[in-house]
Order: sequence, then structure tokens, then C-alpha cells
Amino acid sequence: MSRAFLCAAALLVAALAAAAVPPQRPESEAERAARMKWWTEARFGLFIHWGLYALPARHEWVKSREKMTDEAYAKYFDHFDPDLYDPRAWARAAREAGMKYFVVTTKHHDGFCLWDSELTDYKVTNTPCGRDLIGPLVEAMRAEGLRVGFYHSLLDWHHPEYTVDAHHPRRDDKAFVEKARGRDLTKYAAYLHGQVRELLTGFGRIDTLFMDYSFPGPGGKGRREWRSEELIRMIRELQPGLIVNDRLDLLDVPGGWDYRTPEQFMPREWVKVDGKPVPWETCQTFSGSWGYHRDESSWKSVRQLVVMLIETVSKGGNLLLNVGPTARGEFDDRALDRLRGIGRWMARNSRSIYGCTQAPAEFGKPAGALLTYHPGTGRLYVHVLEWPLGVLALDGLAGRVEYAQLLHDGSEVAFTEKGGSTGFLPGERGREGENTLTLRLPVVKPDVEVPVVELYLKKGR
Repeated sequence: MSRAFLCAAALLVAALAAAAVPPQRPESEAERAARMKWWTEARFGLFIHWGLYALPARHEWVKSREKMTDEAYAKYFDHFDPDLYDPRAWARAAREAGMKYFVVTTKHHDGFCLWDSELTDYKVTNTPCGRDLIGPLVEAMRAEGLRVGFYHSLLDWHHPEYTVDAHHPRRDDKAFVEKARGRDLTKYAAYLHGQVRELLTGFGRIDTLFMDYSFPGPGGKGRREWRSEELIRMIRELQPGLIVNDRLDLLDVPGGWDYRTPEQFMPREWVKVDGKPVPWETCQTFSGSWGYHRDESSWKSVRQLVVMLIETVSKGGNLLLNVGPTARGEFDDRALDRLRGIGRWMARNSRSIYGCTQAPAEFGKPAGALLTYHPGTGRLYVHVLEWPLGVLALDGLAGRVEYAQLLHDGSEVAFTEKGGSTGFLPGERGREGENTLTLRLPVVKPDVEVPVVELYLKKGR
């Protein structure tokens, strides 16, 4: 029996199964919050973009950017052999950086699959690598205590039934475009659904799913092309606890998404939909590329990345920070340096991140600082980005703080309220203001990327 026949049969079964999925009962706000609780408390995750594009090492969109044919791109398939791949090392690096979950590319836009899919030959087990790469990573991450997430591309520039669009590598090849006019996108949609089914039934519990991406309109693809409403029903049926992103073009469909995904920029405030704050996660890179880019030099510093994490949490969001492993299967030295630097800060300051969110509006944010708040413990965290000369004034906190300390070493921070004496020098006064609390800080900034003052708020205040 031919492989083509088996694949066609598997796709037919997947399509029938997807069509049979019943509508889901509407979820209440409380149920949704409970389902997403682990995610909103985690705050920090690892994104991993890995695939054939690690070999050209010049951006994960290289096939589209350089308008490569399948034949030109095939050399990367023929030479993909990550002999230094150690998923335990990846998992350890993520845990030591303070990350609580990960999301890995099972398939990117080039169509190459990192697991042994039954629905295609264009997969890692047919390369010199010869083995599934997703299963061992899932096991290693779980062993380190991280939740499991999959990224899966809605686009597929390799599939023979995927129609040419504005991003397709052969979009400007008139002869190719003409030849491709007879492609049947419904067959590709069945393949897409079938592969999602494989991923959600073959690796145990999956915690989060990042589908990427829709671009509806003339020449584009959206919910109609992906059959997104059927797809989300199948996802919810197979993994009821799963958290799904917002890129299926279902923003107006109840249950069509769980969180918003601003990419490569920092929102000015908590992301809102119809004026209401919603769960959100910003995905960010160390540099300008998601896949491994050997010659990219605009890497963010450890301090920039730590501040990015703090700012994200201060606005009620999560940070998904990306690593693009090399073609041999390693995190390169630049990535490891940043992860270790973040980890050093998180080792002593993570309780200002985990379980934290935007501070109550009545607490004034001082210049040169960011605030996070833990509603469970009732503690407020002042992340001091610009170290002041001796004192730091906080509006709205007079009479509300019982104790203050530097978080990294637990050393007490003295304070005064409503312009009263600091108790340090005769006649020394705090900043004036009825509701102002003034912290007395060391003159010399502590040797920490971003020092944090932990304020124990009085109960009931």
C-alpha cells in the first residue's frame, strides 16, 4: 500500500473527526480564569524557533525573503543533522533563567516538521538527523518543571495544495503561479487539522498552543481558509485545559482565543479589548530574528531584557522570550549569556514577577521606576531603574506600609511618611505630601541589574 494512499486516508479520517466535534459549552469568566491561572502566575516563558532555517542562519523567513524554490531549499533538508542536540541542556537553561513554560516550533512556515508526522514525508525523521526532536524536548522540559507549549504554523510553503499568496516564496514566478492555480486549499486545511490532531494526541497534556498566523483579505488567508471554527472546536475537545492564542482570525468568536499576542513591541498599557483588560503575552527576540542568525549583531543586553520582563508584568502581561538554536542543536553563547544574566536576577528577585501583576491605580509610580503587585501576598514591588540619590518618594502609600526591604538581600529600607523624620540625621525630612511615603535608600546602587524594594502592605489598607 503506497504512502500517498495512507496519507490521503489519514487526512480523510482527520477531516471527518474534526467535522464531528460538537460545539462546546460557553465558558464563564471564572472558569476561564481558573483554566489560565498557572499561565497568568508564570509570567515568563521560553520561545524556541528551530528548523531547517538554522542552516542558512540568516532568518527563519529566508525561503520567502530570497524567493527560493523547493529545490534550492532542499539542501538544508539534506544536511539537517543537529548532532549536539541535548534537550536536557535546553530545559536546564530555561529553568535556571526563571522560565516556567516553553513553546517550540513543531512546524514553521516552510512546512518542515520536527516530529514524526504520519501525514508527510517532509519531516525530521527523513533527514540525516533521523529522529523525532519534539518528544525528547517535551520530556526534558517537564522534568525541569516547565509547562509544555507548541507553536504550529498555519502557513505551509512546501505543501503541494497550499495556494500561492503574498508571502509564498514563488509569488513572483509567473509560470509557477499559473501552474499552482489548480491547487485545492481544502485539502491543505484537512492536512493542517490532521497535524494539529497528531500534536494534541501524541505527546500527553499540552498546556498552550501558539497558532501562527492569519492574514485575511484579498490574496490572504483567514478563518475560512483554515476552517478555524472547526479547528478551535477540535482543539478544545482534545485538550480542554489548553490555552490558545489569538491568531486563528476568531477574535469575534466566543472561545476563539484566550490571550492577545503583541509581537516585538511593548504595549503602552495593559492590553484591552472593548475597553476591558484581557490576558496578553508579548513575544520578543534577543535580536531581530526568531531563527538562528549567525551575523545578527543588535542583541539586547541583560539589563534591557530584565527591564522588558518587569515592564511586561507591570502591565499585567507575560513575556515569551525567544531562542533560535543553531543547526547543530545548541543555544549559542550569546543566548546562553543572556539567559544566565536573567537567571542571576531572577534567582533573588523572582517573587516580584511570579504571580504579580499591575499595581493598584492609587499607588503612584515614581519616575525611573516600575511597580508590580502580588494580590495574594499583598506586597508591592518597586523596581528602581534609575538609582536616586538617597531617597525615593512614593505617592499614595503613606500609612499603608508596615515594612520595607531590598529584595535581593533582605536588608531593611527605612522610610518616613507625610514628610516626617527619616530617623537618620537630625532635622532630615522626607518629601512633603500627605499621602507620600519616602524610602531612604543607600547612596551607592546595589550590584544588581535592577534593584527591587519589597513593600509589605498593611492588611486591610
